[in-house]
Amino acid sequence: VWLCDLSLMCPIISFSIQLLEENIVCFVKNELKKIQKVLSPDHPEGSKSQWEDTRLMEGEDEEQRRGSREALVKITLNFLRRMKQEELADCLLIRTGGVNDEHEVRQIETVSRKPHRPETTIRQEDIFNVPPGRDQPIRTVMTKGVAGIGKTVLTKKFTLDWAEGKAHQNIQFIFPFTFRELNVLKEKKFSLVELVHHFFTETKEICSFDHFQVLFIFDGLDESRIPLDFQNKEILTDVTESTSVDVLLTNLIRGKLLPSALLWITTRPAAANQIPPECVSMVTEVRGFNDLQKEEYFRKRFRDKVQASRIISHINRSRSIQIMCHVPVFCWITATVLEDVLETREGVELPNTLTEMYIHFLVVQTKVKKIKYDGGAETDPHWSPESRKMVECLGKLAFDQLQKGNLIFYESDLTECGIDIRAASVYSGVFTQIFKEERGLYQNHEKVFCFVHLSVQEFLAALHVHRNFIKDGVNLMEEQQNISIESKLCKTVKLTNLHKRAVEKALQSPIGHLDLFLRFLLGLSLQTNQTLLQGLLTKTGNSSLTNQETLQYIKEKINEGLSAEKSINLFHCLNELNDRSLVQEIQQSLRSGSLSTDKLSPAHWSALAFILVTSGEDLDVFDLKKYSASEEALLRLLPVVKASNKVL
Repeated sequence: VWLCDLSLMCPIISFSIQLLEENIVCFVKNELKKIQKVLSPDHPEGSKSQWEDTRLMEGEDEEQRRGSREALVKITLNFLRRMKQEELADCLLIRTGGVNDEHEVRQIETVSRKPHRPETTIRQEDIFNVPPGRDQPIRTVMTKGVAGIGKTVLTKKFTLDWAEGKAHQNIQFIFPFTFRELNVLKEKKFSLVELVHHFFTETKEICSFDHFQVLFIFDGLDESRIPLDFQNKEILTDVTESTSVDVLLTNLIRGKLLPSALLWITTRPAAANQIPPECVSMVTEVRGFNDLQKEEYFRKRFRDKVQASRIISHINRSRSIQIMCHVPVFCWITATVLEDVLETREGVELPNTLTEMYIHFLVVQTKVKKIKYDGGAETDPHWSPESRKMVECLGKLAFDQLQKGNLIFYESDLTECGIDIRAASVYSGVFTQIFKEERGLYQNHEKVFCFVHLSVQEFLAALHVHRNFIKDGVNLMEEQQNISIESKLCKTVKLTNLHKRAVEKALQSPIGHLDLFLRFLLGLSLQTNQTLLQGLLTKTGNSSLTNQETLQYIKEKINEGLSAEKSINLFHCLNELNDRSLVQEIQQSLRSGSLSTDKLSPAHWSALAFILVTSGEDLDVFDLKKYSASEEALLRLLPVVKASNKVL
């Protein structure tokens, strides 16, 4: 046994610690400079160039450097969160390659705040053309965009133009795949040629694509259930060699397999980081409607100019609805609802909140089912036992799968939720604009189901949670369910507990994945909304006391000094409950010129931030000094600062 004489080791230890300190300080200083650049507003999102050009220390390899850097980022994130710098921490996480799985409503709202800046617009026919000032050819394009924004339509239009000979004639073959279809094959083995033959039988005579210009389209990366492991060192270069689908795809994307091929991958932003940046030649984004395009949509949708103007004016008055209309599919939902309300309920006030809008949408689809499929009359009650059962089953599916983060469902998912596959096909056949069934290219492929949009799934999930509580006294927001006779008798009191637990769970989410769900759940507690769903929901009786307790709880949470984004969502929740008291207090102070930021509580700071970011005005230059030049003001108004081109 070798024994160490510590007295002899002391000078060595002291020198080593000194050297270690110098190395660590030097490394941290250099990396913090890079982090500062990453957090700069001028930093191009997704760019990692400044992380890659660092010279390695003597004896250090790239893997060691990467590990040290990742560790430092984690430490930095930890300190930022301890310093209550949630916004900077989230920004650093996203820009250094963390998962951008922020709820898409947050992303839509962020985009809606941004001033209109000159950007490079790419026509779909030019998507693989090398832009000016670039030498390297474009092999792989990633197109991002929130759900319902038009990514799939874009790829189909591209393919149609090619098939009709209108564009892209330098490409000999286009093979469009969806991850929905590929998911079914994840346990099977194929060569690239076999995979193409499996989906496109017309190509079975072709055994090699080396002499053709081929484009592979992979639509819906966010829906992939295939583990794409880019750390796997398994190399595949032979297009006729069989392997698992994940190895085949990763080698195709890395350029090891058929490097001459072009690739086009579409995804929601949350999943974009599944593909390493070095494997992507260009990133594009499908943007939603700007304000002029929203107006153009509704004027084309409604030929009656007076009616169109009334609808546009109404949308512009409701900031939450105007924000959501950034997404084309929500414009369609809004148009469907407002057309029905104007035609069948003359003199009735148009929906002002998201909850109202989605309740009306559900009622409209139920009426369509009743008249078109059940042979009923316009005057018949909306809710038959079959319709109630259908909504109950779809609500359970929506909630269960929302908790798992699933937006598409296979037969196994339906079975887990207790839904018969035949019943699901019936639901998709009669609730066609709520729940869809899709097949692959061939009839023997497994069926795939989904809701028409994530927001519809979130609304039905909230309806399911609310309905279960009112009907059975079950609080689905709790981990363990304790149902008692007392809980059934005290629903009015206990409904506040449901709301409080839902608020807590939403605030615990770092990505806001329950933000919209929470707005819907709270909105469903209003008597006016429950009246709209009469026949489906049992009214909660005197809900004013419950809502007052819920409102008080939300205001207490806002006053705790939450991050700006979380506070802003709670203000949207107050809107759904028709409470604008905090906002009105600040608005009155702003109008009278008596606003004193020295005396503002955290809740009033949050109200000020909410007013500024939802004002609908372009924030080209934001004068922070007008409110306060303090560090607290900067933190409280960070969403406004981020949305501005310039801050004074």
